[in-house]
Amino acid sequence: MLEKTFRPQDVEERLYKTWESSGAFKAGDPKRVEAGAAPYTIVIPPPNVTGSLHMGHALNNTLQDILVRFERMRGKDVLWQPGTDHAGIATQMVVERQLAEEGNIGRRDMGREAFVERIWKWKEESGGTITTQLRRLGASCDWSRERFTMDEGLSKAVQKVFVQLHKEGLIYKDKRLVNWDPTLGTAISDLEVEQKEVQGSLWHFRYPIEGEEGRYIVVATTRPETMLGDTAVAVNADDERYKDLIGKNVVLPLVGRLIPIVADEHADPEQGSGAVKITPAHDFNDFEVGRRHDLPKINILDAKACLNDEVPEKYRGMDRYVARKAIVADLDALGLLDKIDDHTLMVPYGDRSNDVIEPWLTDQWYVDAPTLAKPAIEAVERGQTQFVPKTWDKTYFEWMRNIQPWCISRQLWWGHQIPAWYTPDGEIFVAHDEEEAYQLARAKHGQNVELTRDEDVLDTWFSSGLWPFSTLGWPDETPELARHYKTDVLVTAFDIIFFWVARMMMMGLHFMKDVPFHTVYVHALVRDEHGAKMSKSKGNVVDPLGLIDEYGADALRFTLAAMAAQGRDVKLSTSRVEGYRNFGTKLWNAARFCEMNECVRTADFDASKVEQTLNQWIVGEVQKTADKITEEIEGYRFNEAANATYRFIWNIFCDWYVELAKPLLQGDDEAAKAETRATAAWVLDQATTLLHPFMPFLTEELWQKTGEVGTPRAAMLMLSEWPRHTGLVDAKAEAEMDWVIRLITEVRSVRAEMNVPAGAKVPLILKGANAATEERLARHDGLLCRMARLSNISISAELPEGSLQFVIDEATGGLPIADVIDLSAEKERLQKAMAKLDGEIKKIDGKLGNEKFISKAPQAVINEQRERKATAEAEKAKLADALAKLQAAG
Repeated sequence: MLEKTFRPQDVEERLYKTWESSGAFKAGDPKRVEAGAAPYTIVIPPPNVTGSLHMGHALNNTLQDILVRFERMRGKDVLWQPGTDHAGIATQMVVERQLAEEGNIGRRDMGREAFVERIWKWKEESGGTITTQLRRLGASCDWSRERFTMDEGLSKAVQKVFVQLHKEGLIYKDKRLVNWDPTLGTAISDLEVEQKEVQGSLWHFRYPIEGEEGRYIVVATTRPETMLGDTAVAVNADDERYKDLIGKNVVLPLVGRLIPIVADEHADPEQGSGAVKITPAHDFNDFEVGRRHDLPKINILDAKACLNDEVPEKYRGMDRYVARKAIVADLDALGLLDKIDDHTLMVPYGDRSNDVIEPWLTDQWYVDAPTLAKPAIEAVERGQTQFVPKTWDKTYFEWMRNIQPWCISRQLWWGHQIPAWYTPDGEIFVAHDEEEAYQLARAKHGQNVELTRDEDVLDTWFSSGLWPFSTLGWPDETPELARHYKTDVLVTAFDIIFFWVARMMMMGLHFMKDVPFHTVYVHALVRDEHGAKMSKSKGNVVDPLGLIDEYGADALRFTLAAMAAQGRDVKLSTSRVEGYRNFGTKLWNAARFCEMNECVRTADFDASKVEQTLNQWIVGEVQKTADKITEEIEGYRFNEAANATYRFIWNIFCDWYVELAKPLLQGDDEAAKAETRATAAWVLDQATTLLHPFMPFLTEELWQKTGEVGTPRAAMLMLSEWPRHTGLVDAKAEAEMDWVIRLITEVRSVRAEMNVPAGAKVPLILKGANAATEERLARHDGLLCRMARLSNISISAELPEGSLQFVIDEATGGLPIADVIDLSAEKERLQKAMAKLDGEIKKIDGKLGNEKFISKAPQAVINEQRERKATAEAEKAKLADALAKLQAAG
């Protein structure tokens, strides 16, 4: 027997344990495979092992779980491959902080081996937080196959890929600019760089022209300390002011070095003085200018962002910002400081260290991404992999066609140590292990050679780029790899198209000779209810676990799905989550209604054979809804699928069918009663099944509880069959019930608009009704009177004077309401309500027309005012329509 209310906190953990322990999540079920089930595979975007569930995870994994539950119920052999990422920087920082809090020695005092052992210990004790939280969300991953980017198998894959790409000349060592984090002492990826707007200064310096006393060229910079590393000044070839200077030299102040004036398109005549200082070792754009003009690259900073021995002695050892002040003061003293402007600029910060990132020239390992990108570009051009929404194609192509060599080395200890060994004179041997490296060295030199392993580790994205095939057992030729690669769809956020999607495409095509997935579904951001990006600094972060605690996982999941329109960010509000919790309650109450009215499954029930018009209509609605939800999930239109489910359950089944069925269930026609009971039980099962991918806990609990009576069925809803129906739509029944619903709705609408008391019954007169309408009235008279609160229904050639009128197909309905409300008082009420709304609209217009308000108010406040105005205008229009009806009625 069903409890009075559904309490998620009493159900979710129990049901999840039942699912997982039963093996329901596992791929490769022998019965399915033997029956010819097609494989369906999704690899989870591996969350950081240090991570906790945030709203982005909740959206991403909800959408994946909808897909895998849907396909599992469609009979496919589903593998949702889970796992976590070792998260090099993040994990190393967690453990280093622990050591600092404990007052123990630092990692360098511990030594590499002991420190890495300490991280593995932390991982075993605390690294499962995120996977536990994904279980709370209801994620039906095959946890028996859980992988970790540094487990033995994936480490083997990483070594093989590095060695093979190096042999093929696609991995190499080079001296290039990287994003350098002086606090962490490592190169970091662009994704780990956060651009922040800062109010700073723009310093303008005069550089003297060689041999032309008193003539200068003015350059501007936001980083004066880098001028000590300048190796040129660039001007535009078409800039008349500097044409005579191209090819000449300037004397670099404070240093005395002669540097050339070069013509380069990087210099914009419209920006500043039109002349640009070029520091190839400390600016990414300048690095490219330096390559074009073969300029020297002078690195003036050490790993801690202090000035090194490449600068005049006075500045050596200074912190970059101390040096900045000294250099500006010294140039000012020489009369070479032209001016200082206030300047708003974007400054790169490390997202972990919160230190300013330096473009720094250093030796690193690189992947030849431009070469690997070509097949990955062609695969999308040919349609082997498609982006949904398709607009993300452009982002992918733009980045891939302009891709730079990929820096894959990191100056950390936690991660895949680079499999490269060095001789004392710097010769490199790349091998799968140390023994192979020594063999290679002996083979080349004819004797034993001392070797030292590279201390650096690989970028985390290197191992995660192999995720779709390494998790399936590659480089071994496993049955899983043969069956599940390529995978079906990748569900991901847009911000890692470059960092992860592109690299999986490149690696998959190179090593597997096929794309890693046929579809990439790109979801948007989850923002707060006002559309602002969630951030700790704003204090608007919504914790998904808090919402699960309060409203249940199903309510959060359905909210995210219902709002996941393609290409549109999710504006999450607690009220929406609460509303969808109430939606689940609505279905639960409908199930209790069925239980109280003895609606149970029968073995001989055939939906195509029902005889009652109401039942013919509802089974047709089931077929249409199942087809709609199937089509929308297949098209990755999750919001449309969720809304179709909501409309069927709330509006069609609960609001209409349950109410319309009551006369049949309470009547004397035993055959009609039996058919309606069986139909209601069948529809409840169908509704529960259709809702399951979105709300797995509530639906599974309903399935288990309602399965205790009636004809036996699948033990678990999640392993039951997805609804597939044909021939259930009866056009005549559909048209008739549509008419009944529209008539009731029209009468209810008029009553509500005119403020007719709920207990007052009024007559309905229909004018111009045809024979079909008369037949419908005869069949449904009692039902219509009950649900529309009518005293009686009659057909007449004329409508009584003073009737409120509405049109229903060929007929005109009239409701004489003068006896139940005071028409004059109602007109006055409507006029007063409209006047009040006019006042509100005028007040809002005053605010929105005030430039001061618009310029100072937050965008969320402005949007709220616009929404309030639109609501007031819509309400006024409704009142005006009601007033017009009253006036027409006299």
